[in-house]
Amino acid sequence: MATMPLARVHKPNDIRLDHVESPKAGPNDVIVQVQRCGICGSDLSYAKIGGIPGAASPFAIGHEFAGIVTESGKNVSHVAVGDRVVVNPEGAWNGIGSAGVKGAFAPYIQFEDASQDPGAVIKLPDTIDFDLGALVEPLSVAMHGVDRGQVGYGDKVAVFGAGPVGLGTALVARYYGAQNVVITDLSEKRLAIARELGLTTFKADEGDISDFLKQQHGSVMLGPLLGEQPATDVLFEATGAGPVFHQILNLARKQARVVVIGVHFVPIELDMINFLVREVSIIASQAYDNDVFLRVIAMLESGEVNVKPMITHQFPLSEFGEAFAQASRQNEAIKVIVNCQD
Repeated sequence: MATMPLARVHKPNDIRLDHVESPKAGPNDVIVQVQRCGICGSDLSYAKIGGIPGAASPFAIGHEFAGIVTESGKNVSHVAVGDRVVVNPEGAWNGIGSAGVKGAFAPYIQFEDASQDPGAVIKLPDTIDFDLGALVEPLSVAMHGVDRGQVGYGDKVAVFGAGPVGLGTALVARYYGAQNVVITDLSEKRLAIARELGLTTFKADEGDISDFLKQQHGSVMLGPLLGEQPATDVLFEATGAGPVFHQILNLARKQARVVVIGVHFVPIELDMINFLVREVSIIASQAYDNDVFLRVIAMLESGEVNVKPMITHQFPLSEFGEAFAQASRQNEAIKVIVNCQD
């Protein structure tokens, strides 16, 4: 029986490269040889809590990946052996990296029922390498968030949190025509990358973000009680931190759109009077649809968006422990990419 390594969470803060049976394709499936897989913030969270309660255990992780089709079932017609692809890990209810059964930190992965959801296994143009291919999934999270916020040409945008999704959100918003996108974070390393990407930055512990946004976006009067507030149209919460969400609601202009794209693990109180007075729209954004992957690929092909600086570290799968430790040092890393063939 052929086996392969697979990264799995066994209990809180216990991740191992286990040896499991190599996958095979059924008539409706494809096998993808994983070339690159990115470490996501959700992977870090799953490791911290020991996987998702009620899901498979040990819990397989990894969902941001690109690779090559090596097997294709007889009922699959939209991709063939040898095609370079990216995959919607939630397509056809596969739950790759989120249900615990299958994860992409492995040399190979089975995508079940590809014939039933052909849009979930998407050909990757030759102009996009596998490193960029591994960024298509997190950029799809970002693009879906920008869609949910209805960002359009001339909108003034602020993004709170300069992690991979926050940076991606800022880049997609600018691609959509947003005006002077501001991104804020506590990490100087992350903000340096943001500046390399051409974004306007603010260090969250140096000064007043409200004053800075007024300088960048102008201000509007909200009346004698609330006074002047930044004229920012859309504010993205990409930190998962409750105090940041409250901060955003306390500086939002009237009828601003607040998009929550960060994952919050604890409940947050909402000041309903403040919410009503400002008439803020609070919009949730989670995951994506297949068409978003196609639009992200088109964005990368356009040459208008350079996301390469987001990749700060690369490791072979054989050094997965070191890769995961580096990704956990979020003040040092943006996106850590794992070469699953080494």
